[in-house]
Amino acid sequence: MFNTKVALIVRDDLAVWQKLNVVAFLATGVAAAIPEALGEPYEDAAGRRYGRMLGQPMLVFAADLPGLQGAHRQALASELEIVPYVHAMFSTGHDAANREVFRAQDAASLDFVGLALHGSRKAVDKAVKGLPLHV
Repeated sequence: MFNTKVALIVRDDLAVWQKLNVVAFLATGVAAAIPEALGEPYEDAAGRRYGRMLGQPMLVFAADLPGLQGAHRQALASELEIVPYVHAMFSTGHDAANREVFRAQDAASLDFVGLALHGSRKAVDKAVKGLPLHV
């Protein structure tokens, strides 16, 4: 049992490739934000080493835009670690451009397509309350 929880929330009206893209980027954001949560490297029976993964499960939830915005408000109030992904990031080609389009958005009505949340189990559960697991 973990004291913390990781939740990825993905907008439910995206194309499949967009959902996968969002999940991949959010997962890397979680790993970067909490490197101490990474497990040890993997090793196969021949002794070849492989990369590390997060040492705890990540649950993936689905939401519409208002659901994402509500989870964001709750995550801010609970001071969770938040990794954002907004729709305008689909049109950029590199990380600096992603930050530019994110900063240009109205902070009161961000056009989220995904969020990653990390923090205490209770606080994350409160932020994702009512959101279904992604299927």
